[in-house]
Amino acid sequence: MKKEIAVILEEVNGVFHKMDEGATDLLLKHLQSETRIFIVGEGRSGFMAKAFAMRLMHLGLNVYVVGETITPSIAKGDLIIAISGSGSTKSVISVAEIGRENGCRVISITTNDQSDLAHVSHEILLIPAATKNLLEHETKSIQPLSSLFDQCVHVLCDAVCLDYSLTQSISHELTYSKHSNVE
Repeated sequence: MKKEIAVILEEVNGVFHKMDEGATDLLLKHLQSETRIFIVGEGRSGFMAKAFAMRLMHLGLNVYVVGETITPSIAKGDLIIAISGSGSTKSVISVAEIGRENGCRVISITTNDQSDLAHVSHEILLIPAATKNLLEHETKSIQPLSSLFDQCVHVLCDAVCLDYSLTQSISHELTYSKHSNVE
């Protein structure tokens, strides 16, 4: 198992070495406590989206996961973060289109800056990691399907949360106080 973990970590590092050092700045500049944030993704990317939303909630941000029953309607000025490796997931594109039509800022996290999702987004956070479609610029992977993309999304989003917590001086105790106590 150590060999497989080493390969995965090497692949993840390879992706981050290809990325712009300021990649997290794209998300950080839009994270504000007074902005409502809506996060959307499907499949494993949806799990990464939910993990990101959960941590943003712990940091005190006003965040919702699209598709949950308690998610309110979107409005002008809201932020939509759409996650899709391929950039072709129809439900994610639909949310981005509806958001843009309603005056929301749309940021996509994808591997494909020529995708339908990228075209409806205001800004694109490009993660050049292997997906099930394996584009030419993507870092190759021995892992199945979009595992490398999903791992990189998770690490990148955690880096954004860490940076946000440090710049806003949000303590571990404060984030822990927002952790669920009914589980």
